[in-house]
Amino acid sequence: MSEYGTPMMISPKSRLATLLLAIFLGPLGIHRFYAGKIWTGLLYLLTGGLFLIGVIIDIIMIVLGTFRDKEGRIIQRW
Repeated sequence: MSEYGTPMMISPKSRLATLLLAIFLGPLGIHRFYAGKIWTGLLYLLTGGLFLIGVIIDIIMIVLGTFRDKEGRIIQRW
């Protein structure tokens, strides 16, 4: 349950795969494409991962288990 009493939705996507894609191909936005976030994936592709700042933030969020897929489900399963 989340802090608001609603059940948390868990994504079927792999957290390890998302993390590895972010580390090695983050400036290309491949981890965002994997999560289904096409528009931000294109934005990362065109801006080098928002000048690497966005990639660093995404890596931290993935490690902490707070990164979400396009449907808002947490990518939590390793």
